[in-house]
Amino acid sequence: MDTQTELQRLVGSLADGEKVYGRVALAGAGAIAEEVHRLAAEAQEAWAGYAVQGAQGPDSPAEIADALSETTGQRALELMTYLSVDDLVFPGQLRRDRAHALRAAERLMKLLGYESRWWTNIDDLSASVRACSMGESSSPRS
Repeated sequence: MDTQTELQRLVGSLADGEKVYGRVALAGAGAIAEEVHRLAAEAQEAWAGYAVQGAQGPDSPAEIADALSETTGQRALELMTYLSVDDLVFPGQLRRDRAHALRAAERLMKLLGYESRWWTNIDDLSASVRACSMGESSSPRS
């Protein structure tokens, strides 16, 4: 299996389709906010029927960029595992096996390379957190 296909499968495994959004795309450092903005727009459209009236998401990649901060690989691993396993709407209801999510996140990080850079918009793993985590690698590995 080629690296791109494996990355897509791992992200799909972590995302589980209907509640967590993830994507694999080649992107330079400046494109992270644009990619997150596209992903946020996709999620907004899918969940529009459940949104609080008047709620708005980020209007531009610049707003996304302002909300993101670089984080460590270890923190990104924790976030990917947490967001894959824990239900943010119904705390305490696990979405999948934590060991599976951790293995998938570790493999994803290995494929991207441990020198990859990671961004997030959260600094708290409490049950009320709404978040995303994005990574960038200049050279995916096999």
